[in-house]
Amino acid sequence: MSARIDDGDDMDQAVNDLIARSNRLGADPRNTNYAGGNTSAKGVATDPASGQDVELVWVKGSGGDLGTLTPAGLAALRLDRVRGLEAVYPGIEREDEMVAAFDYCLHGKGGAAPSIDTAMHALVEQPHVDHLHPDAGIAIATAADGEALTRQIFGDGVVWVPWRRPGFQLGLDIREIQHAHPEAIGCILGGHGITAWGATSDECEERSLRIIRTAEAYISEHGKPEPLGAPLEGFGPLEPQARRARAAELAAQLRGLASTDRPMVGRFTDDEVVLDFLSRSEHPRLAALGSSCPDHFLRTKVKPMVLDLPADAPIDEVRARLVALHEAYRADYTAYYERHATADSPAIRGADPAIVLVPGIGMFSFGKDAQTARVAGEFAINAINAMRGAEALSRYQPISDEEKFRIEYWALEEAKLQRMPKPRSHAGRVALVTGAASGIGKAIATRLAADGACVVIADLDLEKARAAAAELGSTDVAIGVRCDVTRAEEVQAAVDATVLAFGGVDLVVNNAGLSLSRSLLETTEADWDLQHDVMSKGSFLVSRAAARALIDQGMGGDIVYISSKNAVFAGPNNIAYSATKADQAHQVRLLAAELGQHGVRVNGINPDGVVRGSGIFAGGWGASRAEVYGVKEEELGKYYAGRTLLGLEVLPEHVANAVAVLTGPDLSHTTGLHVPVDSGVAAAFLR
Repeated sequence: MSARIDDGDDMDQAVNDLIARSNRLGADPRNTNYAGGNTSAKGVATDPASGQDVELVWVKGSGGDLGTLTPAGLAALRLDRVRGLEAVYPGIEREDEMVAAFDYCLHGKGGAAPSIDTAMHALVEQPHVDHLHPDAGIAIATAADGEALTRQIFGDGVVWVPWRRPGFQLGLDIREIQHAHPEAIGCILGGHGITAWGATSDECEERSLRIIRTAEAYISEHGKPEPLGAPLEGFGPLEPQARRARAAELAAQLRGLASTDRPMVGRFTDDEVVLDFLSRSEHPRLAALGSSCPDHFLRTKVKPMVLDLPADAPIDEVRARLVALHEAYRADYTAYYERHATADSPAIRGADPAIVLVPGIGMFSFGKDAQTARVAGEFAINAINAMRGAEALSRYQPISDEEKFRIEYWALEEAKLQRMPKPRSHAGRVALVTGAASGIGKAIATRLAADGACVVIADLDLEKARAAAAELGSTDVAIGVRCDVTRAEEVQAAVDATVLAFGGVDLVVNNAGLSLSRSLLETTEADWDLQHDVMSKGSFLVSRAAARALIDQGMGGDIVYISSKNAVFAGPNNIAYSATKADQAHQVRLLAAELGQHGVRVNGINPDGVVRGSGIFAGGWGASRAEVYGVKEEELGKYYAGRTLLGLEVLPEHVANAVAVLTGPDLSHTTGLHVPVDSGVAAAFLR
């Protein structure tokens, strides 16, 4: 059954209606999770190659997100060809072969790759179909007596479909159920989610929401008052400030543990759902059962790692226990893999947890980048909500570990992972850059983000820091924080914000600075103290706070000092600035010697003549230096370039390039180095 599309404008309207419906459904987390579920519409259009009518199905493509779906995220297929695949279907043991066959059913060029759920949308004989993963729907789908509950809650309007892995056979199953129950508006997919259909886009959306809201209302009205058990003494949430302080203490260690097999980015949340779950007596049993919905555990692993100590346990005891639990988790996951793997299974993808739950504190989630880590945490909350709903009405009973393994190590999932583009040079790394709301610091932050790093822009001006971060992208890419580098508590707060936002820290750039161009006799004690406080003391405070996290993390890392040509060159009327830059230069050597045993590289960059785009030069320094050299301020950059060997002006981007190279993979064995970025000032050659 398809809707008639008489011309191009009507076809565009059908796609627009599908996108609008998808965006509305995907915008509400009660309906489905990020990148979870799919929607479709069918219609009749004219095939430009033949001039004949052709039935099409537009379906959300593989990996897309309903809430942000655009027409480019749809796959358009010939409906007759997809349905014709039934004639060559080799049976459930070989149903994966049907995904490759979808490529031969595509209509036109462009669009997204068809997903594994394409068959469900094509075979269901209604013009519009939604497949969603609502928490309330999964609660019914994972209840031990889910089939009986479905009848009790929905009568004949919604039909129970026993668990089956997504694929061509599931599409056939739902079509048969639809034939047998013409009065049905949708179905509950055992262990998985819901599917609904309708004659119009509006009707399909209304039916999807009716199923979800009916399930929510039934759980609310008929569920047990404490489905997760009675409160556990000592496992309730700490006060907000205390729990975030404890989370910051643990974040770097946890990220290091979760990155044993490969580097991960982290995300912390103290969401009320998580805190309540961990405060209840049934949380150890339920956590051990793990997630059920495939979209959940593909990102969260089959179950989380859970600390089994009260919220106020001594920090040393917690640290030691986390190490022991991590070792046990890895052994358990490896056994799970070996128990279910076959000769054709992909290699184990790592045995570290993706979710770590800490009672009274919250949840740490991990992934290859910040978005993946955030989404993993969101899915873990979805799983908790589903557990609560199932326990309220019945008993939570997820699909078996064997079925979870078949999904997690599915050949199709492995092929999707293998198609991922090669990661950028700084992918998975977390950078903290001081003085980064403008000038050289902003250029460094921009370059590191472009190379794949998560960036924390620390600056004295919070609003400018946040604005600079927003220019780089969402909070999965960059955040802005206030930091006066002369104050130890603000420096520590900036490091804490970094590890809570992204799990840890890998790369620290000491860039914050200022300068006052004055002669010896004109330099006041206050001038001297200010410049030394910001650059000498500030760099020390930042490096010290970051080093604690780097050592706890155990993943190595980089500290970079933006020093100056003046660290080694003696020029006039510059005593305080040059002296503090020399201090920074020696800090590089001292810290390289001390932190090398922890795999932390410490290097410096000596720029010169960075006039255009420089915050320091814009703050009066440029006018002072121009006066010293007897040139106009607007000609200062040209003057500096003219005295160099290369005759080239140095820009903030050139300093950023040096940071990217120093902290990238190609100089992994370099520490204690100072790199001149000055176009060649012979008097400043390092000796």
